[in-house]
Amino acid sequence: MSMPIENMGVPVIILKEGTERSYGKEAVRNNLMAARAISEILKTTYGPKGMDKMLVDSLGDVTITNDGATILDKMDLQHPAGKMLVQVAKGQDEEAGDGTKTSVIFAGELLKEAENLLEKNIHPTIIINGYKQALQKAIEILEKISEPVSLDDKEKLLLVAKTSLNSKAVSEAREHFANIAVEAVRAITEQRGNKYVADINNIQIVKKYGGSLLDTQLIYGIVIDKEVVHPDMPKRVKNAKIALLDASLEIEKPELDMEISLSSPESMKKLLDKQEKMLSEKVEKIAATGANVVITQKGIDDVAQHFLAKKGILAARRVKRSDIEKLAKATGARIVTNLDDLKPEDLGFAENVEEKKIGEDKMIFVEGAKNPKSVTILIRGGFERLVEEADRAIHDALSAVADAVVDNKIVAGGGAVEEEIAKELREWSKGVPGKTQIAVESFIKSLEALPQTIAFNAGHDPIDILMKLRSAHSDDSKKWYGIDIETGNIVDMWNKGVIEPMRVKANALKAGTDAASLILRIDDMIAAKKSGGAGGKGPSGKSSEEESGKESSSD
Repeated sequence: MSMPIENMGVPVIILKEGTERSYGKEAVRNNLMAARAISEILKTTYGPKGMDKMLVDSLGDVTITNDGATILDKMDLQHPAGKMLVQVAKGQDEEAGDGTKTSVIFAGELLKEAENLLEKNIHPTIIINGYKQALQKAIEILEKISEPVSLDDKEKLLLVAKTSLNSKAVSEAREHFANIAVEAVRAITEQRGNKYVADINNIQIVKKYGGSLLDTQLIYGIVIDKEVVHPDMPKRVKNAKIALLDASLEIEKPELDMEISLSSPESMKKLLDKQEKMLSEKVEKIAATGANVVITQKGIDDVAQHFLAKKGILAARRVKRSDIEKLAKATGARIVTNLDDLKPEDLGFAENVEEKKIGEDKMIFVEGAKNPKSVTILIRGGFERLVEEADRAIHDALSAVADAVVDNKIVAGGGAVEEEIAKELREWSKGVPGKTQIAVESFIKSLEALPQTIAFNAGHDPIDILMKLRSAHSDDSKKWYGIDIETGNIVDMWNKGVIEPMRVKANALKAGTDAASLILRIDDMIAAKKSGGAGGKGPSGKSSEEESGKESSSD
Protein backbone atom coordinates (compact mmCIF):
# COMPACT_ATOMS: atom_id res chain seq x y z
CA MET A 1 0.00 0.00 0.00
CA SER A 2 1.52 3.34 -1.05
CA MET A 3 1.35 6.31 1.32
CA PRO A 4 0.77 9.84 0.05
CA ILE A 5 3.76 12.17 0.59
CA GLU A 6 2.53 15.24 2.37
CA ASN A 7 4.22 18.61 2.52
CA MET A 8 5.43 18.66 6.12
CA GLY A 9 6.83 22.20 5.81
CA VAL A 10 10.41 20.95 5.57
CA PRO A 11 12.57 23.46 3.63
CA VAL A 12 14.36 22.10 0.55
CA ILE A 13 18.01 23.16 0.61
CA ILE A 14 19.35 23.72 -2.91
CA LEU A 15 22.30 26.05 -2.34
CA LYS A 16 25.39 25.35 -0.24
CA GLU A 17 25.46 26.56 3.33
CA GLY A 18 26.82 30.09 3.57
CA THR A 19 25.59 31.06 0.06
CA GLU A 20 23.87 34.45 -0.01
CA ARG A 21 20.93 35.09 -2.31
CA SER A 22 18.89 38.18 -3.02
CA TYR A 23 16.18 38.20 -5.66
CA GLY A 24 13.32 40.18 -7.11
CA LYS A 25 13.12 43.87 -6.22
CA GLU A 26 15.77 43.53 -3.51
CA ALA A 27 18.39 42.28 -6.00
CA VAL A 28 17.54 45.04 -8.48
CA ARG A 29 17.66 47.69 -5.73
CA ASN A 30 21.05 46.47 -4.43
CA ASN A 31 22.59 46.56 -7.90
CA LEU A 32 21.12 49.97 -8.69
CA MET A 33 22.43 51.40 -5.42
CA ALA A 34 25.96 50.05 -6.01
CA ALA A 35 26.13 51.33 -9.61
CA ARG A 36 24.72 54.72 -8.65
CA ALA A 37 27.16 55.07 -5.75
CA ILE A 38 30.10 54.62 -8.15
CA SER A 39 28.56 57.08 -10.60
CA GLU A 40 28.22 59.62 -7.75
CA ILE A 41 31.90 59.17 -6.82
CA LEU A 42 32.93 60.07 -10.39
CA LYS A 43 30.47 62.97 -10.71
CA THR A 44 32.64 65.40 -8.73
CA THR A 45 35.56 64.83 -11.13
CA TYR A 46 33.51 65.62 -14.27
CA GLY A 47 34.15 68.65 -16.46
CA PRO A 48 36.87 71.32 -16.56
CA LYS A 49 36.23 72.30 -12.93
CA GLY A 50 36.10 68.70 -11.66
CA MET A 51 38.10 67.75 -8.56
CA ASP A 52 40.77 65.03 -8.22
CA LYS A 53 40.75 61.80 -6.19
CA MET A 54 43.58 60.51 -4.04
CA LEU A 55 43.71 56.71 -4.06
CA VAL A 56 45.97 54.76 -1.69
CA ASP A 57 46.47 51.05 -2.40
CA SER A 58 47.19 48.26 0.12
CA LEU A 59 50.94 48.85 -0.24
CA GLY A 60 50.58 52.55 0.49
CA ASP A 61 51.22 53.72 -3.10
CA VAL A 62 49.40 56.99 -3.77
CA THR A 63 47.68 57.90 -7.05
CA ILE A 64 46.23 61.40 -7.54
CA THR A 65 44.07 61.66 -10.66
CA ASN A 66 40.74 62.65 -12.14
CA ASP A 67 40.96 60.11 -14.99
CA GLY A 68 37.81 57.97 -14.79
CA ALA A 69 39.35 54.67 -15.91
CA THR A 70 42.27 55.06 -13.47
CA ILE A 71 40.00 55.92 -10.50
CA LEU A 72 37.81 52.86 -11.07
CA ASP A 73 40.79 50.61 -11.70
CA LYS A 74 42.57 51.64 -8.48
CA MET A 75 39.44 51.58 -6.28
CA ASP A 76 39.48 47.76 -6.03
CA LEU A 77 35.68 47.44 -5.97
CA GLN A 78 34.01 44.42 -4.40
CA HIS A 79 30.38 44.71 -5.51
CA PRO A 80 29.71 42.72 -8.72
CA ALA A 81 27.51 45.47 -10.24
CA GLY A 82 30.28 47.97 -9.46
CA LYS A 83 32.80 45.76 -11.22
CA MET A 84 30.60 45.88 -14.34
CA LEU A 85 30.99 49.67 -14.41
CA VAL A 86 34.77 49.21 -14.23
CA GLN A 87 34.49 47.06 -17.37
CA VAL A 88 32.41 49.83 -19.02
CA ALA A 89 35.14 52.37 -18.28
CA LYS A 90 37.87 50.04 -19.58
CA GLY A 91 35.89 49.34 -22.75
CA GLN A 92 35.38 53.08 -23.34
CA ASP A 93 39.10 53.68 -22.72
CA GLU A 94 40.10 51.03 -25.27
CA GLU A 95 37.55 52.04 -27.90
CA ALA A 96 37.70 55.84 -27.71
CA GLY A 97 40.55 56.55 -25.27
CA ASP A 98 38.57 59.38 -23.61
CA GLY A 99 35.07 59.90 -22.18
CA THR A 100 35.26 57.20 -19.47
CA LYS A 101 33.56 59.41 -16.86
CA THR A 102 30.80 60.35 -19.33
CA SER A 103 29.93 56.67 -19.91
CA VAL A 104 29.84 55.76 -16.19
CA ILE A 105 27.95 58.89 -15.07
CA PHE A 106 25.45 58.40 -17.90
CA ALA A 107 24.93 54.74 -16.84
CA GLY A 108 24.35 55.92 -13.26
CA GLU A 109 21.79 58.51 -14.38
CA LEU A 110 19.93 55.93 -16.51
CA LEU A 111 19.72 53.61 -13.49
CA LYS A 112 18.54 56.46 -11.23
CA GLU A 113 15.71 57.23 -13.68
CA ALA A 114 14.96 53.49 -14.08
CA GLU A 115 14.50 53.21 -10.29
CA ASN A 116 11.71 55.80 -10.44
CA LEU A 117 10.02 53.86 -13.27
CA LEU A 118 10.32 50.53 -11.43
CA GLU A 119 8.52 52.08 -8.46
CA LYS A 120 5.66 52.89 -10.85
CA ASN A 121 5.54 49.16 -11.73
CA ILE A 122 6.96 49.58 -15.23
CA HIS A 123 8.67 46.33 -16.19
CA PRO A 124 12.49 46.37 -16.70
CA THR A 125 12.06 44.96 -20.24
CA ILE A 126 9.97 47.99 -21.24
CA ILE A 127 12.57 50.36 -19.74
CA ILE A 128 15.43 48.58 -21.54
CA ASN A 129 13.51 48.62 -24.84
CA GLY A 130 12.90 52.38 -24.48
CA TYR A 131 16.56 53.02 -23.70
CA LYS A 132 17.72 50.98 -26.71
CA GLN A 133 15.35 52.76 -29.10
CA ALA A 134 16.39 56.17 -27.72
CA LEU A 135 20.09 55.24 -28.06
CA GLN A 136 19.64 54.21 -31.69
CA LYS A 137 17.92 57.51 -32.48
CA ALA A 138 20.53 59.50 -30.47
CA ILE A 139 23.38 57.99 -32.53
CA GLU A 140 21.49 58.87 -35.76
CA ILE A 141 21.10 62.48 -34.55
CA LEU A 142 24.78 62.59 -33.56
CA GLU A 143 25.83 61.43 -37.04
CA LYS A 144 23.54 64.05 -38.64
CA ILE A 145 24.70 67.06 -36.59
CA SER A 146 28.45 66.23 -36.52
CA GLU A 147 30.85 68.36 -38.59
CA PRO A 148 33.70 67.10 -40.80
CA VAL A 149 37.39 67.61 -39.99
CA SER A 150 40.47 66.70 -42.02
CA LEU A 151 44.03 65.69 -41.14
CA ASP A 152 45.27 69.00 -42.61
CA ASP A 153 42.92 71.10 -40.46
CA LYS A 154 45.52 71.54 -37.73
CA GLU A 155 43.62 74.38 -36.05
CA LYS A 156 40.53 72.22 -35.38
CA LEU A 157 42.65 69.25 -34.24
CA LEU A 158 44.43 71.53 -31.77
CA LEU A 159 41.05 72.56 -30.35
CA VAL A 160 40.08 68.87 -29.98
CA ALA A 161 43.31 68.19 -28.03
CA LYS A 162 42.86 71.31 -25.85
CA THR A 163 39.25 70.36 -25.01
CA SER A 164 40.41 66.90 -23.91
CA LEU A 165 43.15 68.45 -21.72
CA ASN A 166 40.82 71.07 -20.22
CA SER A 167 39.75 68.90 -17.29
CA LYS A 168 43.21 67.55 -16.51
CA ALA A 169 45.67 68.56 -13.79
CA VAL A 170 48.14 69.64 -16.51
CA SER A 171 45.83 72.33 -17.93
CA GLU A 172 48.47 75.06 -17.39
CA ALA A 173 50.62 73.38 -20.08
CA ARG A 174 47.70 72.44 -22.32
CA GLU A 175 48.79 74.60 -25.28
CA HIS A 176 52.16 72.82 -25.30
CA PHE A 177 50.64 69.36 -24.78
CA ALA A 178 47.97 69.95 -27.44
CA ASN A 179 50.65 70.88 -30.01
CA ILE A 180 52.62 67.74 -29.17
CA ALA A 181 49.50 65.52 -29.39
CA VAL A 182 48.48 66.89 -32.80
CA GLU A 183 51.99 66.70 -34.29
CA ALA A 184 52.46 63.14 -32.95
CA VAL A 185 49.16 61.89 -34.41
CA ARG A 186 49.80 63.64 -37.74
CA ALA A 187 53.23 61.98 -37.90
CA ILE A 188 51.95 58.41 -37.35
CA THR A 189 48.74 58.64 -39.42
CA GLU A 190 48.78 56.46 -42.54
CA GLN A 191 46.40 56.50 -45.47
CA ARG A 192 45.00 53.11 -46.47
CA GLY A 193 42.71 53.31 -49.47
CA ASN A 194 40.50 56.31 -48.85
CA LYS A 195 40.66 55.97 -45.05
CA TYR A 196 43.12 57.22 -42.47
CA VAL A 197 44.55 54.91 -39.80
CA ALA A 198 46.12 56.37 -36.65
CA ASP A 199 47.43 53.70 -34.28
CA ILE A 200 48.56 55.53 -31.14
CA ASN A 201 50.54 52.44 -30.09
CA ASN A 202 53.13 53.75 -32.57
CA ILE A 203 53.68 56.69 -30.22
CA GLN A 204 56.22 55.76 -27.58
CA ILE A 205 55.84 57.52 -24.23
CA VAL A 206 58.90 57.90 -22.00
CA LYS A 207 58.47 59.39 -18.51
CA LYS A 208 61.31 61.08 -16.63
CA TYR A 209 60.64 63.34 -13.69
CA GLY A 210 62.66 66.49 -13.29
CA GLY A 211 62.31 69.79 -15.16
CA SER A 212 58.84 71.20 -15.79
CA LEU A 213 55.82 70.08 -17.84
CA LEU A 214 56.90 72.57 -20.52
CA ASP A 215 60.13 70.57 -20.98
CA THR A 216 58.02 67.73 -22.42
CA GLN A 217 59.09 67.20 -26.02
CA LEU A 218 58.19 65.33 -29.18
CA ILE A 219 61.00 63.42 -30.86
CA TYR A 220 60.63 62.36 -34.49
CA GLY A 221 62.18 59.02 -33.80
CA ILE A 222 62.64 56.74 -30.82
CA VAL A 223 64.15 57.14 -27.36
CA ILE A 224 65.76 54.02 -25.90
CA ASP A 225 65.95 53.94 -22.13
CA LYS A 226 69.45 52.40 -22.24
CA GLU A 227 72.96 53.79 -22.35
CA VAL A 228 75.83 53.07 -24.73
CA VAL A 229 77.36 49.78 -23.51
CA HIS A 230 81.08 50.70 -23.67
CA PRO A 231 82.84 53.94 -22.64
CA ASP A 232 85.09 53.91 -25.75
CA MET A 233 82.15 53.84 -28.16
CA PRO A 234 81.09 57.09 -29.86
CA LYS A 235 78.30 58.91 -27.98
CA ARG A 236 76.96 60.45 -31.18
CA VAL A 237 76.67 59.09 -34.73
CA LYS A 238 75.60 61.28 -37.67
CA ASN A 239 73.89 59.63 -40.68
CA ALA A 240 73.49 56.43 -38.71
CA LYS A 241 73.10 53.08 -40.43
CA ILE A 242 71.30 50.98 -37.86
CA ALA A 243 71.39 47.19 -37.46
CA LEU A 244 68.51 45.82 -35.36
CA LEU A 245 69.27 42.37 -33.95
CA ASP A 246 67.27 39.74 -32.17
CA ALA A 247 70.51 37.82 -31.66
CA SER A 248 73.15 37.92 -28.95
CA LEU A 249 76.76 38.97 -29.45
CA GLU A 250 77.94 36.43 -26.92
CA ILE A 251 79.38 32.92 -26.98
CA GLU A 252 76.25 30.81 -26.90
CA LYS A 253 76.09 28.21 -24.19
CA PRO A 254 75.27 24.69 -25.43
CA GLU A 255 71.84 23.23 -24.79
CA LEU A 256 73.34 20.07 -23.25
CA ASP A 257 75.35 19.90 -20.04
CA MET A 258 78.93 19.21 -20.95
CA GLU A 259 82.41 19.44 -19.48
CA ILE A 260 85.58 20.60 -21.17
CA SER A 261 88.81 19.12 -19.81
CA LEU A 262 91.84 21.35 -20.24
CA SER A 263 95.21 19.69 -19.81
CA SER A 264 97.47 22.76 -19.88
CA PRO A 265 97.49 26.57 -19.72
CA GLU A 266 98.10 26.56 -23.50
CA SER A 267 94.78 24.75 -24.14
CA MET A 268 93.04 27.30 -21.90
CA LYS A 269 94.58 30.10 -23.97
CA LYS A 270 93.55 28.34 -27.20
CA LEU A 271 89.94 28.11 -25.96
CA LEU A 272 89.86 31.80 -25.00
CA ASP A 273 91.48 32.78 -28.32
CA LYS A 274 88.89 30.73 -30.18
CA GLN A 275 86.04 32.44 -28.33
CA GLU A 276 87.60 35.83 -29.01
CA LYS A 277 87.96 34.96 -32.71
CA MET A 278 84.30 33.92 -32.93
CA LEU A 279 83.18 37.21 -31.40
CA SER A 280 85.58 39.15 -33.63
CA GLU A 281 84.07 37.43 -36.71
CA LYS A 282 80.56 38.36 -35.56
CA VAL A 283 81.58 42.02 -35.22
CA GLU A 284 83.39 41.90 -38.63
CA LYS A 285 80.13 40.65 -40.24
CA ILE A 286 78.24 43.60 -38.78
CA ALA A 287 80.93 46.13 -39.76
CA ALA A 288 81.09 44.70 -43.31
CA THR A 289 77.47 45.74 -43.94
CA GLY A 290 78.40 49.37 -43.16
CA ALA A 291 76.45 49.51 -39.88
CA ASN A 292 77.66 52.11 -37.39
CA VAL A 293 74.90 51.58 -34.79
CA VAL A 294 73.90 48.19 -33.35
CA ILE A 295 70.80 47.74 -31.19
CA THR A 296 70.01 44.26 -29.94
CA GLN A 297 67.31 42.65 -27.85
CA LYS A 298 69.84 40.20 -26.37
CA GLY A 299 73.18 40.63 -24.60
CA ILE A 300 76.60 41.83 -25.82
CA ASP A 301 79.71 40.16 -24.38
CA ASP A 302 82.49 42.35 -22.89
CA VAL A 303 84.89 41.16 -25.59
CA ALA A 304 82.35 41.93 -28.35
CA GLN A 305 81.87 45.40 -26.82
CA HIS A 306 85.65 45.96 -27.13
CA PHE A 307 85.65 44.95 -30.84
CA LEU A 308 82.58 47.11 -31.58
CA ALA A 309 84.24 50.09 -29.86
CA LYS A 310 87.41 49.56 -31.98
CA LYS A 311 85.23 49.70 -35.13
CA GLY A 312 83.62 52.96 -33.90
CA ILE A 313 80.18 51.34 -33.66
CA LEU A 314 77.67 52.64 -31.09
CA ALA A 315 75.81 49.74 -29.43
CA ALA A 316 72.91 49.20 -26.98
CA ARG A 317 71.82 45.86 -25.52
CA ARG A 318 68.76 44.28 -23.86
CA VAL A 319 66.38 46.75 -25.55
CA LYS A 320 62.66 45.97 -25.20
CA ARG A 321 61.05 44.13 -28.11
CA SER A 322 58.35 46.82 -28.43
CA ASP A 323 61.06 49.52 -28.77
CA ILE A 324 62.93 47.50 -31.41
CA GLU A 325 59.69 47.09 -33.40
CA LYS A 326 59.07 50.86 -33.22
CA LEU A 327 62.67 51.46 -34.35
CA ALA A 328 62.16 49.11 -37.30
CA LYS A 329 59.05 51.07 -38.30
CA ALA A 330 60.74 54.46 -37.91
CA THR A 331 64.15 53.74 -39.48
CA GLY A 332 63.09 51.24 -42.14
CA ALA A 333 65.42 48.55 -40.70
CA ARG A 334 64.65 44.82 -40.71
CA ILE A 335 64.98 42.93 -37.42
CA VAL A 336 67.55 40.16 -38.02
CA THR A 337 67.59 37.00 -35.90
CA ASN A 338 70.74 35.44 -37.43
CA LEU A 339 73.90 37.47 -38.09
CA ASP A 340 74.66 35.38 -41.20
CA ASP A 341 71.51 36.87 -42.78
CA LEU A 342 72.47 40.52 -42.14
CA LYS A 343 72.80 42.45 -45.42
CA PRO A 344 73.38 46.18 -46.14
CA GLU A 345 69.74 46.56 -47.29
CA ASP A 346 68.53 45.39 -43.83
CA LEU A 347 69.98 48.50 -42.17
CA GLY A 348 67.80 51.41 -41.11
CA PHE A 349 68.68 55.07 -41.40
CA ALA A 350 68.52 58.00 -38.97
CA GLU A 351 70.15 61.41 -39.23
CA ASN A 352 71.37 61.37 -35.66
CA VAL A 353 71.84 58.76 -32.91
CA GLU A 354 73.05 60.27 -29.67
CA GLU A 355 73.33 59.45 -25.98
CA LYS A 356 71.86 62.25 -23.86
CA LYS A 357 71.47 62.69 -20.13
CA ILE A 358 67.87 63.22 -19.04
CA GLY A 359 67.51 63.82 -15.32
CA GLU A 360 69.68 61.21 -13.61
CA ASP A 361 69.66 58.73 -16.51
CA LYS A 362 71.38 58.42 -19.86
CA MET A 363 69.19 57.58 -22.86
CA ILE A 364 69.82 57.00 -26.55
CA PHE A 365 67.92 59.30 -28.93
CA VAL A 366 67.36 58.07 -32.50
CA GLU A 367 66.26 61.20 -34.38
CA GLY A 368 65.59 62.24 -37.98
CA ALA A 369 64.39 58.75 -38.92
CA LYS A 370 63.84 57.87 -42.58
CA ASN A 371 60.11 57.27 -42.18
CA PRO A 372 58.97 58.55 -38.78
CA LYS A 373 55.74 56.54 -38.58
CA SER A 374 56.76 55.98 -35.00
CA VAL A 375 57.51 58.92 -32.73
CA THR A 376 58.29 59.47 -29.03
CA ILE A 377 56.92 61.83 -26.43
CA LEU A 378 59.34 62.45 -23.57
CA ILE A 379 57.26 63.61 -20.59
CA ARG A 380 58.94 65.75 -17.90
CA GLY A 381 57.49 67.12 -14.69
CA GLY A 382 58.54 68.37 -11.28
CA PHE A 383 57.66 65.19 -9.38
CA GLU A 384 56.61 61.61 -10.08
CA ARG A 385 52.86 61.98 -9.41
CA LEU A 386 52.65 64.91 -11.84
CA VAL A 387 54.50 62.96 -14.55
CA GLU A 388 52.06 60.02 -14.11
CA GLU A 389 49.05 62.35 -14.43
CA ALA A 390 50.65 64.05 -17.47
CA ASP A 391 51.01 60.60 -19.05
CA ARG A 392 47.28 59.89 -18.55
CA ALA A 393 46.38 63.37 -19.89
CA ILE A 394 48.51 63.01 -23.03
CA HIS A 395 47.02 59.54 -23.67
CA ASP A 396 43.49 61.04 -23.65
CA ALA A 397 44.56 63.94 -25.91
CA LEU A 398 46.27 61.57 -28.40
CA SER A 399 43.19 59.32 -28.44
CA ALA A 400 40.84 62.27 -29.01
CA VAL A 401 42.89 63.61 -31.94
CA ALA A 402 43.25 60.10 -33.43
CA ASP A 403 39.45 59.56 -33.15
CA ALA A 404 38.80 62.87 -34.93
CA VAL A 405 41.27 62.04 -37.72
CA VAL A 406 40.04 58.46 -38.29
CA ASP A 407 36.28 59.19 -38.12
CA ASN A 408 36.52 62.65 -39.70
CA LYS A 409 33.65 63.79 -37.42
CA ILE A 410 33.61 66.31 -34.56
CA VAL A 411 30.96 67.96 -32.37
CA ALA A 412 30.93 70.88 -29.90
CA GLY A 413 31.32 70.18 -26.18
CA GLY A 414 30.21 72.05 -23.07
CA GLY A 415 26.81 70.35 -22.99
CA ALA A 416 25.87 71.59 -26.49
CA VAL A 417 25.74 68.19 -28.17
CA GLU A 418 23.80 66.56 -25.29
CA GLU A 419 21.13 69.27 -25.33
CA GLU A 420 20.83 69.20 -29.14
CA ILE A 421 20.30 65.39 -29.05
CA ALA A 422 17.82 65.80 -26.15
CA LYS A 423 15.84 68.40 -28.13
CA GLU A 424 15.62 66.18 -31.23
CA LEU A 425 14.77 63.09 -29.12
CA ARG A 426 11.98 64.99 -27.34
CA GLU A 427 10.37 65.75 -30.70
CA TRP A 428 10.85 62.16 -31.93
CA SER A 429 9.51 60.60 -28.70
CA LYS A 430 6.01 61.99 -29.36
CA GLY A 431 5.58 59.21 -31.91
CA VAL A 432 6.81 56.40 -29.62
CA PRO A 433 3.88 54.20 -28.52
CA GLY A 434 2.83 53.15 -24.99
CA LYS A 435 4.98 53.03 -21.86
CA THR A 436 8.14 52.95 -23.96
CA GLN A 437 7.72 56.72 -24.36
CA ILE A 438 8.22 57.17 -20.60
CA ALA A 439 11.51 55.23 -20.82
CA VAL A 440 12.63 57.47 -23.70
CA GLU A 441 11.86 60.53 -21.57
CA SER A 442 14.04 59.04 -18.81
CA PHE A 443 16.85 58.61 -21.37
CA ILE A 444 16.50 62.32 -22.28
CA LYS A 445 16.65 63.35 -18.59
CA SER A 446 19.81 61.25 -18.11
CA LEU A 447 21.38 62.92 -21.14
CA GLU A 448 20.61 66.37 -19.75
CA ALA A 449 22.12 65.40 -16.40
CA LEU A 450 25.60 65.49 -18.03
CA PRO A 451 25.65 69.30 -18.71
CA GLN A 452 23.98 69.80 -15.30
CA THR A 453 26.89 67.97 -13.64
CA ILE A 454 29.44 70.16 -15.50
CA ALA A 455 27.56 73.28 -14.31
CA PHE A 456 27.28 72.04 -10.70
CA ASN A 457 31.02 71.27 -10.50
CA ALA A 458 31.75 74.82 -11.72
CA GLY A 459 29.60 76.29 -8.93
CA HIS A 460 26.53 77.22 -11.02
CA ASP A 461 22.86 76.36 -10.44
CA PRO A 462 22.23 73.21 -12.54
CA ILE A 463 18.45 73.81 -12.93
CA ASP A 464 18.99 77.41 -14.01
CA ILE A 465 21.67 76.33 -16.53
CA LEU A 466 19.42 73.59 -17.95
CA MET A 467 16.56 76.05 -18.51
CA LYS A 468 18.93 78.46 -20.30
CA LEU A 469 20.32 75.61 -22.42
CA ARG A 470 16.84 74.41 -23.45
CA SER A 471 15.81 77.96 -24.28
CA ALA A 472 18.89 78.51 -26.50
CA HIS A 473 18.45 75.20 -28.35
CA SER A 474 14.83 75.98 -29.20
CA ASP A 475 16.40 78.19 -31.89
CA ASP A 476 17.72 75.91 -34.69
CA SER A 477 20.57 78.31 -35.47
CA LYS A 478 22.00 77.76 -31.95
CA LYS A 479 22.73 74.03 -32.12
CA TRP A 480 26.26 74.45 -30.73
CA TYR A 481 25.33 76.60 -27.75
CA GLY A 482 26.66 75.28 -24.43
CA ILE A 483 27.83 76.34 -20.98
CA ASP A 484 30.59 78.88 -20.47
CA ILE A 485 31.74 77.50 -17.11
CA GLU A 486 33.52 80.71 -16.10
CA THR A 487 30.45 82.98 -16.36
CA GLY A 488 27.54 80.51 -16.35
CA ASN A 489 26.25 82.02 -19.61
CA ILE A 490 25.13 80.02 -22.64
CA VAL A 491 27.51 80.74 -25.55
CA ASP A 492 28.46 79.28 -28.94
CA MET A 493 30.88 76.46 -28.06
CA TRP A 494 32.05 76.08 -31.65
CA ASN A 495 33.32 79.67 -31.72
CA LYS A 496 34.74 79.23 -28.21
CA GLY A 497 36.81 76.28 -29.52
CA VAL A 498 35.34 73.54 -27.27
CA ILE A 499 35.34 70.64 -29.72
CA GLU A 500 35.26 66.86 -29.19
CA PRO A 501 35.44 63.82 -31.50
CA MET A 502 32.03 62.34 -32.28
CA ARG A 503 33.30 58.83 -31.43
CA VAL A 504 33.90 59.74 -27.78
CA LYS A 505 30.29 60.87 -27.33
CA ALA A 506 28.74 58.05 -29.39
CA ASN A 507 30.70 55.35 -27.63
CA ALA A 508 30.02 56.81 -24.17
CA LEU A 509 26.26 56.76 -24.84
CA LYS A 510 26.44 53.17 -26.14
CA ALA A 511 28.58 51.94 -23.24
CA GLY A 512 26.43 53.68 -20.62
CA THR A 513 23.17 52.33 -22.09
CA ASP A 514 24.54 48.79 -22.41
CA ALA A 515 25.74 48.81 -18.79
CA ALA A 516 22.42 50.13 -17.47
CA SER A 517 20.47 47.57 -19.54
CA LEU A 518 22.65 44.73 -18.28
CA ILE A 519 22.20 45.72 -14.62
CA LEU A 520 18.41 46.19 -15.06
CA ARG A 521 18.07 42.65 -16.42
CA ILE A 522 19.39 41.08 -13.20
CA ASP A 523 16.62 39.98 -10.82
CA ASP A 524 18.46 37.28 -8.88
CA MET A 525 21.89 37.40 -7.29
CA ILE A 526 23.49 34.27 -5.84
CA ALA A 527 26.82 34.84 -4.11
CA ALA A 528 28.81 31.72 -3.23
CA LYS A 529 30.39 31.34 0.19
CA LYS A 530 33.90 32.78 0.13
CA SER A 531 36.56 30.08 0.13
CA GLY A 532 38.43 29.92 3.43
CA GLY A 533 41.92 29.78 1.87
CA ALA A 534 44.96 31.42 3.43
CA GLY A 535 43.69 34.51 5.12
CA GLY A 536 40.27 33.99 3.45
CA LYS A 537 37.05 34.86 5.27
CA GLY A 538 34.46 32.28 6.20
CA PRO A 539 30.69 32.93 6.11
CA SER A 540 30.80 34.43 9.59
CA GLY A 541 33.22 37.10 8.37
CA LYS A 542 36.08 35.66 10.42
CA SER A 543 39.28 34.27 8.94
CA SER A 544 39.45 30.53 8.23
CA GLU A 545 41.95 30.06 11.09
CA GLU A 546 39.54 31.64 13.61
CA GLU A 547 36.65 29.53 12.35
CA SER A 548 38.57 26.24 12.43
CA GLY A 549 39.84 27.11 15.93
CA LYS A 550 36.29 27.71 17.08
CA GLU A 551 35.18 24.34 15.69
CA SER A 552 38.04 22.37 17.27
CA SER A 553 37.48 23.91 20.70
CA SER A 554 33.83 22.81 20.66
CA ASP A 555 34.65 19.16 19.86
